[in-house]
Amino acid sequence: MNNLQSAPNGGAGCGNGGVAVGVGVGIRTARSNIFNVDGLPQQVAALSIDYSSIRGKDVLVQPDTEQMELLQKRLQDRIAENCGETIYEIGVGEDGSDNGLNPEQFIASVKTLHLLAANIDADVVKLRERKAEKGLTAQFLIRKHIDTEDFMEIRVAVVGNVDAGKSTLLGVLTHGELDNGRGHARQRLFRHKHEIESGRTSSVGNDILGFDGVGNVVNKPDHGHLDWVKICENSAKVITFIDLAGHERYLKTTVFGMTGHAPDFGMLMIGANAGIIGMTKEHLGLALALAVPVFVVVTKIDMCPANVLQDNMKLLFKMLKSQGCRKVPVVVRTQDDVVLSATNFVSERLCPIFQVSNVTGDNLELLKMFLNLLSTRMAGSESLPAEFQIDDVYSVQGVGTVVSGTCLQGTIRLNDCLMLGPDAVGGFVPIIIKSIHRKRMNVARVRCGQTASFALKKIKRAYLRKGMVMVSQDLKPQACWEFEGEILVLHHPTTISARYQAMVHCGSIRQTASIIHMSCECLRTGDKAHVKFRFIKQPEYIRAGQRLVFREGRTKAVGNILRPLPNAAASPYRPKPAKMQSRSQNGGSNGSNNQHRQQGQGSSSGSGAGCSKDAGEEKQNGGSRRGGKRKRNNRPPPGGGSAGQSNGSAGLGLPLGEMPAPSSSGSGSGSANATASAGLTE
Repeated sequence: MNNLQSAPNGGAGCGNGGVAVGVGVGIRTARSNIFNVDGLPQQVAALSIDYSSIRGKDVLVQPDTEQMELLQKRLQDRIAENCGETIYEIGVGEDGSDNGLNPEQFIASVKTLHLLAANIDADVVKLRERKAEKGLTAQFLIRKHIDTEDFMEIRVAVVGNVDAGKSTLLGVLTHGELDNGRGHARQRLFRHKHEIESGRTSSVGNDILGFDGVGNVVNKPDHGHLDWVKICENSAKVITFIDLAGHERYLKTTVFGMTGHAPDFGMLMIGANAGIIGMTKEHLGLALALAVPVFVVVTKIDMCPANVLQDNMKLLFKMLKSQGCRKVPVVVRTQDDVVLSATNFVSERLCPIFQVSNVTGDNLELLKMFLNLLSTRMAGSESLPAEFQIDDVYSVQGVGTVVSGTCLQGTIRLNDCLMLGPDAVGGFVPIIIKSIHRKRMNVARVRCGQTASFALKKIKRAYLRKGMVMVSQDLKPQACWEFEGEILVLHHPTTISARYQAMVHCGSIRQTASIIHMSCECLRTGDKAHVKFRFIKQPEYIRAGQRLVFREGRTKAVGNILRPLPNAAASPYRPKPAKMQSRSQNGGSNGSNNQHRQQGQGSSSGSGAGCSKDAGEEKQNGGSRRGGKRKRNNRPPPGGGSAGQSNGSAGLGLPLGEMPAPSSSGSGSGSANATASAGLTE
C-alpha cells in the first residue's frame, strides 16, 4: 500500500488472459456484499406505489388528501431506508422544471413538512437555504424520535500516522475542552500506563459522541469523566470512534480494528506540519481495500506556516486523485460545504477535507456538523437469522464471561439460544444470552449493525477467542479449514507461489493461512488470481463475499472470499519440514548440533591459558559457569566418546580422526580437560 501511486495498472496475465487490473479498479469491483439486505429489493419492487402525482416542486404548498398520504408514505420509507433519518429538499422537483419557490410557497411548504414530521414523531432542522433559478430552495434534516434504549450508531475508524493528533482530536470532540498544546486532551483516552507515558496509542480504543434530535452535542463530562449511559439515553445518534494505533509497530492491531470492528467510515488524520509521511498511505490503502469511505482531517493548522500547509495540501490532492485512489477532494470551509459533502459522501468518490486546530478550535464545529449528518452504511436485515462476530473477550468479576462485538444481521434478544463456535476442532456449542449491554447501558435486544456486549451462561473464558461467532441455529453453521478466494496483490518484493504463508484478516478472524493452489504459477505486484487457502491452526466460520486482507511483512494483498469449503478434512498430523526430517534421519535432530556445540565449548574452554585446577574439578563434577548451561549438554555424543574427549581434542587442535583414546580409569571429562591443560602448558 506504499505503492498506491506506483502500482502497475496491468496484471501479468495469470489465469485471467492478461486482463488489465488496476489497483483501484480491483478493489472496487471485488467489494463485499456481506452487509447487503437479502430480499429487500424484491420487497420494494413488489410495493410499486405510483409517486408521479407528488414529483412537482410545489407539491408541499397545498397538497390534497391523496397527495398527503403519498407524501407521508414516502417520507416513512425514506426514514426507514436510512435507519431513522433523512435529508429532505424543498423547492426541487423531479419533473424537470426549474428549481425554486417564491416566499409564500416556501413558507407553506415548510409548514407542510413540519406537519408530516409531527405525524411520525420526528424532528425537523433546517440545514441550509439558497437561491435557485425561480426562487428559494432549502434542505432539512428529519430525524425520528427513537426509544432511549435504541439509538442510531455510526462507527468511525480513526487512522493516520503516529503523532498526527488522533487521540487529541477525539479528546477535544468527546469532552468539549480544547487542548493546551501539550497533549492534555488525550490523557483521558489512554487505557494503559505506557500509553500515558509515551503519548502513543497501542490498543484499540473506543469513544462516543452523542447528538440529540436537532443535532446538538449531548456529551457533558462529569469531573472529567463521561457517563456513557446518560449520553446514550439523551442521544438520537451516537458516533463511536475506533481509535487505532498509528505506529508501524502496531500495524496488525490497526488492521484488526479496521476489519474486526466493521467501521462505517474512516477518518484519516494528517498533521499539517508533517504532511503525508509514515503510515498515512498504508492506512489509506487499507481503507480503500476494505471499501470504507474516507474523509480527511488536517490538524495542527495553528502551528504550521502557511507555505508548508499549502505544499502539504498539494501533495494530499495529488495522492487522492492518483490512479490508486480516484477520489474527488473537497476542502470544507462553510456549512453549505458540509451539507453538500455529507449528502454526496455515500457515493464513495467524494473525499471531504477538514482543516482543524485542537488548540484554537478552528473548524471543529464544521466537523461536528458533518459527523451529525453521516448515515449508517449497514442495511437493516432484522428479519434474517442472527449472526454476531466476537472481537473481544472479558472475564468480569461477579458476572462471568463477557464477549463484545458487532451484530452483522438479525436481532438478538435476552435468553436467546445461539450457537457459539467454532472451537479447535470446528464444533459449535449452544449458549444462552444472560444479559445485553450497549455502550454500558442495559438493553433488551440488539439489532443489525449495532455493537454490544453479552454475558454468557456456563462458558469459561479459556474456551473463547477473538474470531468466534454466535449464530442462530437456523443457519446450521459449519467451520472451514479451506476456502477459495480472489486476491489482488498490492505489494510484494518478489513473487508469491504455492505453500506461501501469511496472516489473513477477515472480519474478526486473524490467523495464518497457507496457499494450497493458485490459478497461475506465481503472483507479483499488481497481479490478480483465484487462490485456495488453508488455515494453519484451527478452522474458522466464514461466508462467501467477505473481504480479506493478506499480510506478511511488506507483502500486502486484498480480496474477497468466493466459496468456503466446509467439507475439507483436518490434517491428522503436521509433517516436519524437509530440513528437520533430514536432521532426524541423521541420528536425531539435536545429536549433531549438540556435538558441534560441545566442540565449540571445548575449544573455548581449552584455549584459555589460565585454566585453573578448580575449573577442571568443577567440570569433572558436571558443573559449568557458562551462562548456566544444563547438564544435558555434557552427555556423550552418539559416536561413543564423551563430551570431555571432544573438548580435549578441540583444545589440542587435533582432527576428529586422531582423537586420543579414552582413559579406562576415572571420568572421561576430567581426563580430557587435564590433557588439554597439560598440552597448553607445555
